[in-house]
Amino acid sequence: MMNAMPQYDGPPAEGLDDEMPTPVFKPVPRITIEAFCEMPETGSAIQRASEDRRLAKAHLTVHMGGIPAAVSYFRDTATPNLILVETRQGGEQLFGELAALAEVCDAGTKVIIIGHLNDVSVYREMIRQGVNEYLVAPFSPLQLIESVTRLYVDPDAPPIGRSVAFIGARGGAGSSTLAHNVGWSISEAMREDTTIVDLDLPFGTAGLDFNQDPVQGIADALVQPDRLDDVMLERLTVKYTSRLSLFTAPGTLERDGDLDADACESLIEVVRETCPVVIIDMPHIWAPWTKRLLLSADDIVITTTPDLAGLRNTKNIVDLLKQTRANDTLPHVVLNQVGVAKRPEIPAKDFAEAIEVEPTLVLPFNPQLFGTAANNGQMLDEVDPKSKTVLGIKHLAGIVTGRAEAPRRSKSLLPFLGRLTGRKES
Repeated sequence: MMNAMPQYDGPPAEGLDDEMPTPVFKPVPRITIEAFCEMPETGSAIQRASEDRRLAKAHLTVHMGGIPAAVSYFRDTATPNLILVETRQGGEQLFGELAALAEVCDAGTKVIIIGHLNDVSVYREMIRQGVNEYLVAPFSPLQLIESVTRLYVDPDAPPIGRSVAFIGARGGAGSSTLAHNVGWSISEAMREDTTIVDLDLPFGTAGLDFNQDPVQGIADALVQPDRLDDVMLERLTVKYTSRLSLFTAPGTLERDGDLDADACESLIEVVRETCPVVIIDMPHIWAPWTKRLLLSADDIVITTTPDLAGLRNTKNIVDLLKQTRANDTLPHVVLNQVGVAKRPEIPAKDFAEAIEVEPTLVLPFNPQLFGTAANNGQMLDEVDPKSKTVLGIKHLAGIVTGRAEAPRRSKSLLPFLGRLTGRKES
């Protein structure tokens, strides 16, 4: 066991608030973790943490029996990279058990103790004896993930950027337009460095929306992702403004959309190391690489339309995210193109009840604004900065960056939606 920097913060915080952005932690590297619990509740919390996207590369096994079981197990087995042990003991008995555990630990193995005593003196003595971290039970899966991350991420390394994935529930829902305008708002209105990554290689519109025609772009980066570094990244991206960079798609049919998942993930990781906010413009296809990128994003925005196909597809995506991202905030749903003349629509209230998520934003159908911006290669804010649509997009930009309060899952959101659409919800 190795000494660690003090990281005791007192009692565990409350669970993840659905209305706050998901914390950004660097993914834990490929390590092996063995956990030995005394209480089923602790084992359940650790198991939930093991299913989190940030521990996807780690191999975690949960046992029962606490420190005595760990000592018995490792007498005949090499110790892993990290051991988690729960104890309800204190005083001499606790430190006697820790001494026995230290005798069977290989050099380099790290240890996190899960205890039930919120006592600074106990913590200090544990650290003195070589424990790496002390976590007070009960704890949330994210608290455990943060503790593990601290042990395996260089504290002097620069923070990684927040990744926000935009995906359309159906083709033509306006997801790419929304992604580009949210990225613009973050860089201009909030003055935050932002990179937009257009992953729709054959049909991507980032170059068109920003009136750019770069010779190189994301396709070149995906050819040899292992060679992508800061210098190459700067050469392949378009510096649109001092705070906004574009990783554009070629917009040709020379390559199909079946990309390598590892290459895409490596690309996003490199970009996140150089920029505080990364907007991922996902194509409307379902493949292993799109699924992996979607599930690994820090925040997700689903753009949909108020019709049956949009409702079905949105619910399918939301249900998948609830099932696989239990420790993350719910996705943000944007109901777009509302109010098309003479077109039957599903009301926002009914839509929300069906998908069990309140839309974060309802945008009115405004072909004049969107058409003018698209044809001129401009952002909506440049065409009509005072429009209700631009106001809504700026609000969404604030939510995904943690600068604005996300809507609660209640009817309190509906008046705000009504202001944007110009009508009241029943």
